[in-house]
Amino acid sequence: MSQMLQEDASIVAVRSFFVRKRNALLTRAHFSPLYMDYYLHLMQHGLRNEKEGDAMLKDTLAALTLHLCSRPQDEVVAWTINIRHPLMNLFATGGSRPGRVTGRIFTEDVRDTGKCLFIAQVNRGLEVGRQSMVDFLGMDVLEAVEHFYTQSEQRITRFFRGEDEELIMVSAEPDCDEEWLLGLEVEDIEGIDQKEHLTPLETRGYVFECGCSVERLYPLLGRLSKDDLDHVFAEGIATITCPRCAAIFKAPKEHFDEWQAANKAEEES
Repeated sequence: MSQMLQEDASIVAVRSFFVRKRNALLTRAHFSPLYMDYYLHLMQHGLRNEKEGDAMLKDTLAALTLHLCSRPQDEVVAWTINIRHPLMNLFATGGSRPGRVTGRIFTEDVRDTGKCLFIAQVNRGLEVGRQSMVDFLGMDVLEAVEHFYTQSEQRITRFFRGEDEELIMVSAEPDCDEEWLLGLEVEDIEGIDQKEHLTPLETRGYVFECGCSVERLYPLLGRLSKDDLDHVFAEGIATITCPRCAAIFKAPKEHFDEWQAANKAEEES
């Protein structure tokens, strides 16, 4: 893993440490490579996010990445953060096998429930997926994640910004010194390796990548009725938007028909 991280500059190296005597888990990473790939993704598909939402989505992606590094490697997580002002949904999802995260902003057909909501969905192996939801105040994404940890995970978690797009997460473990954790300031984090005994645990690599393709999105079209398909392919080419990363694909009708026929043959065999 270390050699791969050194060779590929687009991989974000997330390092985790156990803070001895404090019983806390610290994860940290510099997210410049992930943000760069995120912006390249937007450029590739001709997308643009408003400045306010863009900053919040970047925080969501970074916080999710640190969260994933603190969790079992076979866990897949999706977060939807509903913001009221301005009304939008921030969506981020990812896993550690392989280490990748992706996300997007929804601004159309977003429901206003009268409060901001944090919805987390977790899937692990063959286990039945679970979902949890909490409401929160304000529009600070990192504070929303901290609140989610307190309410849903039942453990205190703090986020701190460092230099060069670094984000640090410190989470309580069993028998944590919670008074110490709640009292941490940015200046304490800056020199924490000199003040506390940090035991390195592992390093995981993550990239901004969805893994979508026009073929993987065809099942979305396959659920439509014939009348709806005729409307979608009215001009011979359908425009498909990935629900996970907002990537835009053009699908010729003959290509979709070939996929549909092959898929039907496979089901019948």
